[in-house]
Amino acid sequence: MSEELQQAEEQKTVVRDLVISSHASEVDIALLEDNILVELHKEKTNNQFAVGDVYLGRVKKILPGLNAAFVDVGHPKEAFLHYLDLGTQVKSLLKYQAMVKAGTANFDTFQLEGDAPKNGKIADFLNVGDLLPVQIAKEPIHTKGPRVSAEISFAGRYLVLVPFSNRISVSQKIRSNAERNRLRRLIQSIKPNNFGVIIRTVAEGKKVADLDADLKSLIEKWNQCTEEIAKMNSFGKMVSEMDQTSVMLRDLLNESFNNIHVDDDKLYEEIRSYIQTIAPQKAGIVECYKGKDPIFDYYNVSKQIKGFFGRVVTIRNGVYLVIEHTEAMHVIDVNSGHRVNKENTPEENALQVNLDAAKEIARQLRLRDMGGIIIVDFIDLHEAKNRKELFEKLCQEMSRDRAKHTILPATKFGLIQITRQRVRPETEVQVQEKCPVCDGEGKIRPAILFIDEIENNLKYLLLDQNENHITLQVHPFIYAYLTKGLFSIRRKWMKKYGKSFKVQSMSEFHMLQYNFLSANGDDIQI
Repeated sequence: MSEELQQAEEQKTVVRDLVISSHASEVDIALLEDNILVELHKEKTNNQFAVGDVYLGRVKKILPGLNAAFVDVGHPKEAFLHYLDLGTQVKSLLKYQAMVKAGTANFDTFQLEGDAPKNGKIADFLNVGDLLPVQIAKEPIHTKGPRVSAEISFAGRYLVLVPFSNRISVSQKIRSNAERNRLRRLIQSIKPNNFGVIIRTVAEGKKVADLDADLKSLIEKWNQCTEEIAKMNSFGKMVSEMDQTSVMLRDLLNESFNNIHVDDDKLYEEIRSYIQTIAPQKAGIVECYKGKDPIFDYYNVSKQIKGFFGRVVTIRNGVYLVIEHTEAMHVIDVNSGHRVNKENTPEENALQVNLDAAKEIARQLRLRDMGGIIIVDFIDLHEAKNRKELFEKLCQEMSRDRAKHTILPATKFGLIQITRQRVRPETEVQVQEKCPVCDGEGKIRPAILFIDEIENNLKYLLLDQNENHITLQVHPFIYAYLTKGLFSIRRKWMKKYGKSFKVQSMSEFHMLQYNFLSANGDDIQI
């Protein structure tokens, strides 16, 4: 029990600051704990497929083998909907949607259908061309479209609203049975029929007026969905989730928040107004930064970004991490560097290095928002009690992470496996420039094939793409090689392909660099 109290005390004493930098196309949000960067979010101001957005999607393809469907929500890549993401109340959703279209819907008196079978088939519920309300569960990542769910819910400050349910759940982090029962009774007294409610941790100790206001705002979102379903005949967005700044404030804002610094007047007013709504007593912590230096520089965020986003992350006393990203998983290697305490045994030194690394690893997972499978190769510990202490330390440090995660005890090889949920693209910051010659691969193209490569691309542009009056830009040495003599290589190529083109010498190019320009002077991407 003493350990739990100590951990709770540590959580209370953490000072959180939010630093927000606004740009033309995105907003950068940095969360600092005791002036140390722990989370970095980049929000596109025109992001149309954020987690929580509700769309009316059109079913484009049924995949019986995967028991899933592809749904068109307007993204270039179709959204993926698995049968399990239809939700147990998909029958009720489809029935209510049909009633809304027919103009006979009344949600308060609506009779819920039975639960869908867990081992059912998606083709039993959906057909190609059907319109279906879906919610973004995972944002588009790389070549994948968004992942969507038909089990729609709306998160507020204190509550989460779940249509087509009458269940009331309370966060497990609220330990007091008396408080849990009080909250259940309050919600039961104000909750309309056919709405389920999940009571969040921050609702502890709140009055019925606060909960009622939050509930009404969430019900209004569902009513907005209903109105959009009635009038929409094609796919499109129905309800938008709050922007990332507001989501962080909604989920994180508590007494430990000291300051929110923002460098944009309009955003400052929006944030202050939002906090005035959800926590009026905290409205004074919002500050509009007016300094000459960029806000990230002034609050030492830029320096931390450059120092903590590389492949190698230095901790202290020579200890460092090597973080590798692969398609299948992430791998983190712990290295002791030159750290040696002659007064300690090798086992004690290894334990101390691992404990320091565990704290930094927990921060790196939050900072980069790394998801999926993460394998951590700690320095080998031979004693079971030390391996247990390391595992407990890592669990303690990861307890601050809001993302769902699972940590397995260390294996006999010193490996600890972590799975962590990620719903947004992983945050990657390029802190090193690629070599212009090898493009970061450590290899250069064989010079003997270089001219053949240029000719092949030139042929593709002139014949396959039917480009005219293009310009080939090359290094001065290559320029001389292609244009020297009466019967130069350039003239031979023009005769061979029946089209003329220019060759331009570029002194700033490296030896094996070349580029094509269109007739308008624009770069041509091949």
